[in-house]
Amino acid sequence: MKKVLDKYGILFIADEVQCGFARTGKMFAIEHYGVVPDILAMAKGIADGFPLSAISTRPEIAAAFKPGDHLSTFGGNPVSCAAALANINFMEKENLCVHTAAIGDYALSRFREIQQKNPLIGDVRGKGLMIGIELTKDKTLTPAPSEAEAIREACMQNGLLVGVGGIEGNVIRFQPPLVISKSQVDQALDIFSKALQEVASAK
Repeated sequence: MKKVLDKYGILFIADEVQCGFARTGKMFAIEHYGVVPDILAMAKGIADGFPLSAISTRPEIAAAFKPGDHLSTFGGNPVSCAAALANINFMEKENLCVHTAAIGDYALSRFREIQQKNPLIGDVRGKGLMIGIELTKDKTLTPAPSEAEAIREACMQNGLLVGVGGIEGNVIRFQPPLVISKSQVDQALDIFSKALQEVASAK
């Protein structure tokens, strides 16, 4: 895609709002693909809960911005900027990219073990600690959104918060804190497995 965009002089913008800052096992998800974007958009993970967003780009692109083009309600917030610097320093000091890559591989392997025992899971995919578990009703991969909602509710009742997303609303989103331990992953997946079995047996 980048080659085609370069050919026609079109900018490639990488949206790293959710997947940036060590979430996928790299500081930015685009690093997995060996592509350098023209503009990198960042937020959420940059300041760990404080309101902040940022973009990074080449000098010639940055020079095209005029004062006010990127105005923000929270623009220039020194507290959020300090939080971002502390957050990034912690990520680097604790080697969170290495941790999320390793713990993410472990979580993926556990999810795939669960998949082998339950046909309700059509696919398990992800990088680092950004994992999707796609639920399907049958071998034709018919989406199972109601089952996904039921599993989310069952997980919540047992102390585990998961998201539901995907175009069809049938993908369980597993995006835990980056500092999660192996034992905490096991605890979370035990709750998920139990919820999955309850919903599958109720069909």
